[in-house]
Amino acid sequence: MTTTPDTSIATPITDDEIFAAHVGGKLSVELRAPIDTQRDLSIAYTPGVAQVSRAIAAEPRLVDEYTWTDRLVAVVSDGTAVLGLGDIGPRASLPVMEGKSALFRTFAGLNSIPIVLDTTDPDEIVETIIRLRPSFGAVNMEDISAPRCFEIERRLIKALDCPVMHDDQHGTAIVVLAALKAAARHLGRDLDGLRVVISGAGAAGVACAKILRAAGIGDIVILDSKGIIGTDRTDLNEFKTDLASWSNPRGLRGGITEALTGADVFIGVSAGTVPEAAVAAMADEAIVFAMSNPDPEIHPDVAAQHAAIVATGRSDFPNQINNVLAFPGVFAGALDAGARRITEGMKLAAAEAILGVVGDDLAADYIVPSALDPRVAPAVAAAVADAARTEGVTA
Repeated sequence: MTTTPDTSIATPITDDEIFAAHVGGKLSVELRAPIDTQRDLSIAYTPGVAQVSRAIAAEPRLVDEYTWTDRLVAVVSDGTAVLGLGDIGPRASLPVMEGKSALFRTFAGLNSIPIVLDTTDPDEIVETIIRLRPSFGAVNMEDISAPRCFEIERRLIKALDCPVMHDDQHGTAIVVLAALKAAARHLGRDLDGLRVVISGAGAAGVACAKILRAAGIGDIVILDSKGIIGTDRTDLNEFKTDLASWSNPRGLRGGITEALTGADVFIGVSAGTVPEAAVAAMADEAIVFAMSNPDPEIHPDVAAQHAAIVATGRSDFPNQINNVLAFPGVFAGALDAGARRITEGMKLAAAEAILGVVGDDLAADYIVPSALDPRVAPAVAAAVADAARTEGVTA
């Protein structure tokens, strides 16, 4: 049965309601066993806890059994690229990180700790997280600006023996792939025959391009604020130079209008706008994912006049492409399997699992499940864990 969008937010949310819900923060620590008696205290703390500490000192692997680390995700940010807000710094980003932790708990049953760092230096961020490694079992990077996020993630993956994922990159990419597979299936199209345009060459745009390429799409055109990325550009950083080496196979030049002419798919992950005329110039039965928040690159009602399938990042329109469909299950599955890292195969498996939840209910206005669908995280977790074991990245 199709899960429709939540309509409980149809009534405008007031400022008083928002701030009241955040008083004191959104998180607390709850005990798994009460400490009501002297005996409880002696078991939970001194002298009883010393026996557990000695056991872990003698056999370090026991830390996973007798502490919460194997189910604890560190949500790490420097507050430089908060969705819709930009570089607001670590303190102002903390409510967002608390929210991320709340989603981990709600959708995957995972414990999570927000860690906001008062530095933007990649060396300091990497060193800090490495030194904190004994305290957690996985790292969810969040709202760290590009291109620094690419370097930081790469170095953390290399240095740590636990799952690391920058959700702004890969969570977005996983859900985009799931949604695009569903849209192509509904329209009877082959994924590898699609001409895809991605507006935005930051964290999300780069990851979307790479996962679509891994899924078999060969014609991908990527734009940054200066236009189409191609080998003719001399102003590209190392990450965009890499994109130019394998994207834009037809050698297009110009801006969004030139890129979208005859294109099958538009994926918007930038703060820009797209003229209606450019969408109108796309191929028949076009697919538009206008994902910028709070304002999509083109209003979905306008896009729907020219496209067969339209998705946004918002909950008040059909087909919400939301990272919460991916990251809780991805981390739960990785931790369930004891994975040392999150691979491309695990991400592809996650996308396929999200698509599987849609199943036979697939429709133009239902290409991804609701963010509140309780089936999603368990399905993603199972698929990711299986992929981890198949790829041999488990401990």
